[in-house]
Amino acid sequence: MNAKPQPTSAPSANEPRLTSLSHGGGCGCKIAPNVLAEILQGVGSGVIPPELMVGIETADDAAVYRLNDEQALIATTDFFMPVVDDPYDFGRIAATNAISDVYAMGGRPIMALAIVGMPVNMLSPKTIGQILEGGQSVCRAAGIPIAGGHTIDSVEPIYGLVALGLVHPDRVKRNKDAKAGDRLILGKPLGVGILSAALKKELLSEQGYALMLSTTTQLNTAGADLANLAGVHAMTDVTGFGLAGHCIELARGSGLVAKLNWSQVPLIPGVVELATQGAITGASGRNWAAYGHEVALSTVRNAIDRALLTDPQTSGGLLVSCDPKAEAEVMAILHKHGFNQARVIGEMQAVGDSAHALTVA
Repeated sequence: MNAKPQPTSAPSANEPRLTSLSHGGGCGCKIAPNVLAEILQGVGSGVIPPELMVGIETADDAAVYRLNDEQALIATTDFFMPVVDDPYDFGRIAATNAISDVYAMGGRPIMALAIVGMPVNMLSPKTIGQILEGGQSVCRAAGIPIAGGHTIDSVEPIYGLVALGLVHPDRVKRNKDAKAGDRLILGKPLGVGILSAALKKELLSEQGYALMLSTTTQLNTAGADLANLAGVHAMTDVTGFGLAGHCIELARGSGLVAKLNWSQVPLIPGVVELATQGAITGASGRNWAAYGHEVALSTVRNAIDRALLTDPQTSGGLLVSCDPKAEAEVMAILHKHGFNQARVIGEMQAVGDSAHALTVA
């Protein structure tokens, strides 16, 4: 029998559960990739200065602006509705997720700004303060200040950060720079979306909740060290579009095909059983509807495996495309930073006769 996880800093007894106030949670709130692409089609490119090294053209994790020969500024923002009911934990998860995009570009964070939208007629100042303190605790761990931000009275609770970082211009890791023959390495196991769905359905045990917190609050600090390796060609983090969606972004950007070995993909313990009980997010289905036509499946034949392939990850792991000769160094860096479940999960291949951006074998 599953035991209901006990939050450590729960809202007052007369306040609603945080997850009950939102129509979606975590990175599952993202607009589906096909809808987003349609929206952006009508948006002009605007001013593009020569210093802008990375913009929106290849679906990268952050914008990058060259400051000088030694420094480029990374700028990103990420925010969402609650994925858990504990306010402090919600703040921690949201902040970790936002800062991850700096690491995914190969940079080190330097500062953050808070984005806060709260239904002030439904949540107490104490509860809102706990959310902000959770975010602050993660920024302290990352060694950066929250130097400001903006707040609004919102129908649904929203929290996140603008995260800024620095990187050497020659070490920026973009989606478009993967090379044929590269190994694909994933830093964290999959299944956060399934755990969050199980939490909403009150199917998640205390152990499951602890696993969810441990992965979603682990900063992707390995990114900056990985960027120093010449053999690391491209890097992203796996978030709302699921593993399949972010593999497709690498493949599209680089003009290649991503091939996954499904049996090697790490999973959070217990997620298959929870998915079998119906703990699957609506975002998983929306993801498949958006890009399923770009995926060739040979071993993923059941609904559970497909749900995991498209499961929206909140604060997911780094996805690294590297030269096979750099594989051991990449794994050593990931292990040094505490990513002990990192796995080689596939490779990048030339397009050849393939009509798909992703194949799963």
